Amino acid sequence: MIGTGYVGLVSGVCFADIGNQVVCVDKDKNKIDKLNSGISPIYEPGLDELIKKNFTAKRLSFTTNIDIAINTSDIIFICVGTPTRKGSIRVDLSFVYKCTKEILKYSKRKKIIVTKSTVSVGTGDEIEKIVTRKKKLFTVISNPEFLREGEAIRDFRYPDRIVIGSNEKKAFNIMKKLYTPLTNKGSKFYTTSRRGAELIKYASNAFLATKITFINELANLCEKSGVNVEDISLGMGSDSRIGGRFLRAGPAYGGSCFPKDTKGLVSAAEKYKINLSVVKSVIKSNQERVNLLTKRVHKILGSNLKNKKISFLGVTFKPNTDDMRDSTSLKMIPYLCKKGAKVRYYDPSGEKNEFRKIKNCNFRNNIKSNCNDADLVVLLTEWDEFKSIDFKKIVKNNKFKVYDLRNLYSAEEMKKNKIKYYSVGRPTTN
Repeated sequence: MIGTGYVGLVSGVCFADIGNQVVCVDKDKNKIDKLNSGISPIYEPGLDELIKKNFTAKRLSFTTNIDIAINTSDIIFICVGTPTRKGSIRVDLSFVYKCTKEILKYSKRKKIIVTKSTVSVGTGDEIEKIVTRKKKLFTVISNPEFLREGEAIRDFRYPDRIVIGSNEKKAFNIMKKLYTPLTNKGSKFYTTSRRGAELIKYASNAFLATKITFINELANLCEKSGVNVEDISLGMGSDSRIGGRFLRAGPAYGGSCFPKDTKGLVSAAEKYKINLSVVKSVIKSNQERVNLLTKRVHKILGSNLKNKKISFLGVTFKPNTDDMRDSTSLKMIPYLCKKGAKVRYYDPSGEKNEFRKIKNCNFRNNIKSNCNDADLVVLLTEWDEFKSIDFKKIVKNNKFKVYDLRNLYSAEEMKKNKIKYYSVGRPTTN
């Protein structure tokens, strides 16, 4: 596994756990030293235990020596980052191609190269061009990952589908053997062309992002028309053609996949002179969502936020991860601080470097000290420990308000407890 980021590390550890000999390689010596000491560089439930278990069993090892990693392996997974280029919607594939050149340099016998990183359509073709002078040594495959942060280990063990894209049929049998422990438990093994597999990943994430954006836009309509968006989600989701997942109104989507992959898909389409107007609209609407939710703080607290005490519960883009990428908090908190508000936040995954240099923004290490004298409590991330808070008990300010961006609480219960409560896409009960 080349690259010990989220995808490479989780996949590598899980491959070891189903009986394979796995070498994870990364150029970051500090990260490898930590992993060799049993410390995971990412927050993912259950991952630390699996690292220690498989490291102790000698099925899993970590190194900075790519030469040894390549030559002791039959299958090489490329799991390096594919970020969006600065000031562009194009995907930066430079790490993938650099990695390919190193595989070419060090390989002395036949290898299967598998792109696990999310890549543009045709990336496998470009990899083949790079290794062309030793073409007989390599088979290039696409095997996209569908791991959800916070649920990654379960998603690896019980995937909805395993997608393998190859232009050589013999590769399917090799990959099917690798995934046999999972297919034996009922996982679907789906084969297609290499370009087909590359596009399936982008199309899947773009569609899920579209569902989130759609229900968020409907939530705006529900608020104006006095309808509960949760009723709409249930009514729509009960249709088997639609399904209820990803139909929960809330903040803008974020994380490592949806923002990057929607842009990447549009960029890939533009290369072929195709206009993906729906996906472009999703990207624009999601960006506007952050601004809309931030402006609603003014509707709750007024135009002047100077010295207002605002407490955030959760700042990551979703629970059970420490991932801050494209989280709504990255725009909301700096904006509120700039307007003179005194912002505090608590997140179970710890203090965030992104907020350390922001004036009037402070981390608290528990819910009570974070919220005790707040004028407004903003519930941003639905960590389990936020789901049954007795706000009357922990907040000493009698006039405090709650802005629940995840609709975790009952508006009727809040009204009974005489708490000013605001949620997303639901009729106001105050």
